[in-house]
Amino acid sequence: MTDLIPRTALDAATPGSVSVGALELRENAGLALASLALRRGTAEPTPFGLTLPGPGLWVSGQAVAALWTGPDQWMIEAEGRAEQDFAAELKQFAPGCSVTEQSDGWVTVEVLSKAGTALLEAMMSKLVNIDLAGFGPGRATRTGLEHMSCFVIRRSDAHVAVLGARSSAGSLWHALETAAKRLEER
Repeated sequence: MTDLIPRTALDAATPGSVSVGALELRENAGLALASLALRRGTAEPTPFGLTLPGPGLWVSGQAVAALWTGPDQWMIEAEGRAEQDFAAELKQFAPGCSVTEQSDGWVTVEVLSKAGTALLEAMMSKLVNIDLAGFGPGRATRTGLEHMSCFVIRRSDAHVAVLGARSSAGSLWHALETAAKRLEER
C-alpha cells in the first residue's frame, strides 16, 4: 500500500506563508467550508447561533462565519476544522436544507497588513474591481481576480480573505504575492 501524504492546496506539506514588507499572505489550510442552500418551503436556519447574512455581507460568530453567495445560499466557514466532517455537523443545525462539503474545492488566502488599511487597499485595488474603501469589515462579494473567479471577504480593516478554486491555487497565490512585491518595490 502506498503511503499517502496530505498536501495543501499549494501542493506543500505545510500551508504557504510569506511576508512582504508590512503585508503577510497565509494559506488557511485549516478552514472548513460547507455550502448551505434553502429548499423550497424551508425556514432559514441559524446554524451555530449565526444569523445568516444578506447580499454582500459576511458575519462571524464563535469560530464560525458565513457569507452570502446567492439568493438563499451561503458558504459557512469553520476555523481549524478542515479535517473534520464539518458539513455533517452543519446539517444538524440546518434541517431540510441542502448542505455540501466544500473544503477541498477551495483555497483560502488570508491577506493581513501590519501597516493599516491603506496598504491593504492599495494592494487589492491592483487585483480586484472592488472599492475597498467603501467595502468595510463584514462585507463579502464574488469578483474576478486576473483570470479567476473568487470571493473577497473583508474580515477587518487590515485583513482580507480571498477564496478561490483549489485548481487555481498556485495562480491565485502568485497574483497576490506579485502584487504585494510590486507595492514593496515602490
